[in-house]
Amino acid sequence: MGRIPVSDWIDVVPAGELSPGNYRVTEVDDALIAVFNIEGTFYAIEDVCTHDGATLTGGPIEGDQIACPRHGARFCIRTGAVLSPPAYEDIATFPVRVCNGLVQVRDNRQD
Repeated sequence: MGRIPVSDWIDVVPAGELSPGNYRVTEVDDALIAVFNIEGTFYAIEDVCTHDGATLTGGPIEGDQIACPRHGARFCIRTGAVLSPPAYEDIATFPVRVCNGLVQVRDNRQD
């Protein structure tokens, strides 16, 4: 099977299985994307800290913020905005939708 074109929507999880405060990670075109349920709305960010390239998932989540488990940089899950050092660059966000009961994400950076 060939590479999935970056413009295609990728099934992540049935919407009913991703309860508020939880997340799932999927790989889309060699990028790790974390999909979060924040108060019933789905958001997707690249699962990479812009400070040192480590994964963000596994770090503490408070409301709509996630902290890098390695050095504590904080990011807004809704917007990707960096909120505290040692990171100074925002993280990528991705479009998310629910289609036929499935949470889907796509990597739109190549569009």
